[in-house]
Amino acid sequence: MNAPPFQIVSDYDDLLVVDKAPGISFHDEEGQPGLCSCVADTLGIRVYPVHRLDKVTSGLLLLPKTPALARELTEQFSLRQVEKYYLALSAHKPQKKQGKIIGDMEKARAGAWKLTAGRENPAVTQFFSHSLQPGVRAFMVRPLTGKTHQIRVALKSVSAPIAGDSLYGGRANKEFDRTYLHAYGVRFNYRGNRTAILCPPQNGALFVSEAMSALLEENWGAPWDLPWPGR
Repeated sequence: MNAPPFQIVSDYDDLLVVDKAPGISFHDEEGQPGLCSCVADTLGIRVYPVHRLDKVTSGLLLLPKTPALARELTEQFSLRQVEKYYLALSAHKPQKKQGKIIGDMEKARAGAWKLTAGRENPAVTQFFSHSLQPGVRAFMVRPLTGKTHQIRVALKSVSAPIAGDSLYGGRANKEFDRTYLHAYGVRFNYRGNRTAILCPPQNGALFVSEAMSALLEENWGAPWDLPWPGR
């Protein structure tokens, strides 16, 4: 039995927050309904998307129910007032255990992107890493910009492609049961308050392991309070 395309995390009068399942496209694709269509069909409401996730990525999405809130959140995203936190796993050790990855991104082959040494319009990504189990390293990632495939490209650039990501990690990554990238936390302004939402991953054997639960509880339960590199 297939997992549902999304789970409701929070439901306000003018805002729906969902946990998107991996493997679900954001937009309709090749006759298959995307996330917004699934929300409309399941809940009977229209949403006004202000950001998106790659098909392979699971996790938090803010879906305003009104054009007014959509405009407000779009402005927050453009001003970088929305903090986003992701979890990722890799079967490779990074070149450095934590740091800040900066560089322009340009198109490569087969729908992929690559990081360059340019700084004209750079993607900026901060990360911490921690051993999860032998042969697997966990990453807490904070993208400060919102480029296509940004986190996937950033981690590849430090020699730690995301587990299960065949586009950036090669054939060896097909042995994993999913691409291990999850939108874990978000913090934004809502109704006059700084609102924080966390959503631990629900899919993937490594993501739902006891080791992952312990890491989140002991180290990464409040990602906004971490001493982010290069702040």
